[in-house]
Amino acid sequence: MDITTKTVQRLIWWVVFSLSLTPALNLLFKTISQNLGADPAKEIVLELGTWAINFLWLSLAITPVRKLFGWRSVLKFRRMLGLYCYFYATLHLLAFATFIIGWDLQVLLQELTERPYAVVGFIALLLLTPLAITSTKAMQRRLKKNWVSLHKLVYVIALLVLLHIIWQVRSDFSEALWYGLLLFWLLAYRYYKSASSARRSAKNKIASAVGMKAHR
Repeated sequence: MDITTKTVQRLIWWVVFSLSLTPALNLLFKTISQNLGADPAKEIVLELGTWAINFLWLSLAITPVRKLFGWRSVLKFRRMLGLYCYFYATLHLLAFATFIIGWDLQVLLQELTERPYAVVGFIALLLLTPLAITSTKAMQRRLKKNWVSLHKLVYVIALLVLLHIIWQVRSDFSEALWYGLLLFWLLAYRYYKSASSARRSAKNKIASAVGMKAHR
């Protein structure tokens, strides 16, 4: 890989990194300029939560995009997108605790243990934590096969997040529907590719066994 290619790849990385940070900076700007509508607290919480979901779905889209279009280079952004998901999800909880609950620990604990949407959302964030901690290449090398098993929790997390969305809906289900359909496609595509790979592997083993018997 020549210097020019490395420079371009680094530039693209910084562009993606900066764009991913833009929603938080935009929200900060709107907060400072008092341009958050009639209910600023609710707007901040919802905006942060929405971007946490968006980045989770984007991280899940990396594998299908790579396989469908052959863009191997997108793999280098999966860790970044996952960490941004954790970043926005953490801010979402902190904003909820600060602006909605007012850091009343008794009320916060009650919310996180009694309201279904808050319970599944909090569990999803807890499950995201070890994924964020072990996202480095060093942890991947240390955990080996266990790393893959651990990071499959992202599918459970995504389903919990979808429940988090659905259980907050009061009238308009369109947003929840679109998130659900997109998640269904992302998971169904993975299942299809995994099943196809398993069938090919089984056929190759059978063909190999038949070939070995034929040469005896």
